[in-house]
Amino acid sequence: MKTNEYLKELRTALASVMVLVVILCGAYPLAVWGIGQAIFPNQANGSLIQLRGKTVGSSLIAQGFKGAAYFHPRPSAAGQGYDASSSGGSNLGATSRKLIDSVKERIAVYRSENNLTSDAPVPADAVTSSGSGLDPHISLQNAHLQAPRVAKVRNMSQETLRQEIAIHTEGRDLGIFGEPRVNVLQLNLDLDDQR
Repeated sequence: MKTNEYLKELRTALASVMVLVVILCGAYPLAVWGIGQAIFPNQANGSLIQLRGKTVGSSLIAQGFKGAAYFHPRPSAAGQGYDASSSGGSNLGATSRKLIDSVKERIAVYRSENNLTSDAPVPADAVTSSGSGLDPHISLQNAHLQAPRVAKVRNMSQETLRQEIAIHTEGRDLGIFGEPRVNVLQLNLDLDDQR
């Protein structure tokens, strides 16, 4: 090839790169951002929860709640617990002695906290962390087992608390995927707001 042909090929390659940079680094991200803001503004901005004008969390990320007056979320293996910057599971396998021992310990604590008998079944989501360690939901069974403890401390009737659980219950995705679940952060915030 001659020098002129090399220069022509080089110009074509550089022009192609510049066009792709403009499309992939500019136009496409702006289009996705614009569509997200127009169609799904809450989700595109992190599904943030506002309380009295202050951001208190995201409906997509669990927070640790301690104390008998609160519904407790799933255990977390993210960082030091519920650390969104360190999302991840424990990576312990089903036969891991460390996992088995920690689940047994969590079962005992859960039964004790919720005044359950020593042979009462405990929901799996009450004693195992999710893959991300940040799952904001608990099962309906888990919520209903915690309800008597929360109702007693908050001086509420269990029926009123069960109605609150029903209000905060999210159904199956698309009507068929997953199980009904309760968002712990939203439920606890609404219960605090009623005080």
